[in-house]
Amino acid sequence: MYFLILGIILLLLKYLEIGPVAAWSWVTVLAPFGLAALWWAWADWSGYTKRKAMEKEGLKKERRLQKSRDALGQTARRRR
Repeated sequence: MYFLILGIILLLLKYLEIGPVAAWSWVTVLAPFGLAALWWAWADWSGYTKRKAMEKEGLKKERRLQKSRDALGQTARRRR
């Protein structure tokens, strides 16, 4: 995501001819888009995306269970 945002910023700076980016070649300006594509390809290939999605689902499930336990009054009590 960061590569995509950087690419958009550099693209705007190049198009509007602002600062030193105006003198850069188009290959340099468009490079973050290529890096973003490589990152997404690697993330899908390595299972990183799926692992993060499973972690998020697990966290949502745990919060939902804790909310249900709290509503039923089944929270763990501290020993005295």
